[in-house]
Amino acid sequence: MTRSRLLHVTPETHHVQIDLVYATDRNFTGKPIYKAQHCLLLEPAEAALRKAVDTARSFGMTLRIFDAYRPPQAQKVLWDFLPDPNFIAELGRGSNHSRGTAVDLTLIDENGEALDMGTGFDAMVAESAHFYPGLPAHVQRNRTLLLGVMHGAGFTHIASEWWHYELPGSRDLALIDNEESGPLRLM
Repeated sequence: MTRSRLLHVTPETHHVQIDLVYATDRNFTGKPIYKAQHCLLLEPAEAALRKAVDTARSFGMTLRIFDAYRPPQAQKVLWDFLPDPNFIAELGRGSNHSRGTAVDLTLIDENGEALDMGTGFDAMVAESAHFYPGLPAHVQRNRTLLLGVMHGAGFTHIASEWWHYELPGSRDLALIDNEESGPLRLM
């Protein structure tokens, strides 16, 4: 994967819903991490997202994005709040969000309702794992449906978070500092 630029993802250009929870207090820290709600992805991730959007739309669904590019400074805020490598990438390794290749999202049905995924986004609990045993069958179906949409578009997943998808080979890329991203700034 070659280095390329960050692109804006908007409801108008990508037919998605955007609810960047780290720009609000509705995240596990209880406080806003970003000043502005700019959804950005590296070019290859943005192209894969477009494929995922088309697939979801083919069966009447929409994607709701909770997070995409995350400046390394924001990653540090999250790690300082919850230094748990099961859910937060260690600072030395860096997050693929900070490489612009990861996106956190869910599926929205034709009535505008989020599918039941068993836990909320950002729930840092064992039950958030993609294939956590004992979840109701409809929850597993919903998670598997999202997994199929995202894998079909070229993303991979991490085991501990049903909402997190990233491009394969992301670790080979450098972290992108917020100075390069333009309008996204930290609180």
